[in-house]
Amino acid sequence: KMLAVYFDSPGGPENLYVKEVMKPHPGEGEVLVKVSASALNRADLLQRRGKYPPPKGASEILGLEAAGIVAGFGPGCKGRWKIGDAVMALLSGGGHAEYVTVPEGYLMPIPNDMTFIQAAAIPEAWLTAFQLLHFVGKMQKGETVLIHAGGSGVGIAAIQLVRLAEAIPIVTAGTQEKLKATANFGAAAGFNYKTEDFSEKVLAFTRGSGADIILDCVGGSYWEKNLNCLSTDGRWIVYGLLSGGEVHGDLFERLLSKRGSIHTSLLRSRAKEAMNEMIGNNLQNALIFLQYKEQLVKAFTENVLPYFSGGPCPRLRPLVDSVYPLPKIAEAHRFMEDNKNIGKIVIEMPL
Repeated sequence: KMLAVYFDSPGGPENLYVKEVMKPHPGEGEVLVKVSASALNRADLLQRRGKYPPPKGASEILGLEAAGIVAGFGPGCKGRWKIGDAVMALLSGGGHAEYVTVPEGYLMPIPNDMTFIQAAAIPEAWLTAFQLLHFVGKMQKGETVLIHAGGSGVGIAAIQLVRLAEAIPIVTAGTQEKLKATANFGAAAGFNYKTEDFSEKVLAFTRGSGADIILDCVGGSYWEKNLNCLSTDGRWIVYGLLSGGEVHGDLFERLLSKRGSIHTSLLRSRAKEAMNEMIGNNLQNALIFLQYKEQLVKAFTENVLPYFSGGPCPRLRPLVDSVYPLPKIAEAHRFMEDNKNIGKIVIEMPL
């Protein structure tokens, strides 16, 4: 058996507790990982409230990323890893537990001289940002990228990835403390969305041309301002709906006038699609979905991970806001709900 975060019914953080559950067994092509640290994401809060159920076939345990050591193998593994290897992974669920199973191709090596706590702050935020900027947005050198929620885990990662690609990151955030942190990580400019009209500020910063890419996790309430400051032929990428998804107005007419495009992306649902295709015996489609995630992990491992080590410059670094032991999981949820964190909230497993 193992310890894991659990809740009996949807609701507030007070519903969370730690209990003993059965340890998972790795299936075909899966690796068993003994988790040392995980991290908290907004999807965990939504799942706890009953608004974001796990993909069919995925673990019902919270936790979308983990760092730890390889502890076992299922049948069909190709020998990429050995027992005791330090690894990290993006998950469809199950990270807030002492053990989790992961498809072999989704694992990444932990960079040299990095702790498990630091590594746990990488998979979800950095793979999400990397996918949005390169796989979806096709970011080019010299482009201006507007990053909403710049002080979040994804925001801090995106700032550094934009700089790495020799593009220009600008951000929005709700406090001066968060804006200062984004500047320390390389943001060329930052705007307080509570006290400033960020669309006007973006247009002023870009001398009227606007942002070439917008990374938007807010949704409905930002649509007019986003369109105001989107460049001609710009890409508006929606990957979250913190303010809801309703839009009232002439969105398409204004988008068309700029020849702009809207893209949407959810990494977690790709696992759901793959699992559904497998259950429906459509193995070819399932393979396509699984290969997408493997290709993403492979591209990130080859092109980004070396910059976390003491090798090429610029040096990339995850930002850990705070660390909570597993029994304090409810406190971690409350802290995130108060929107106080800058960077990642990490959950540490018992020794």
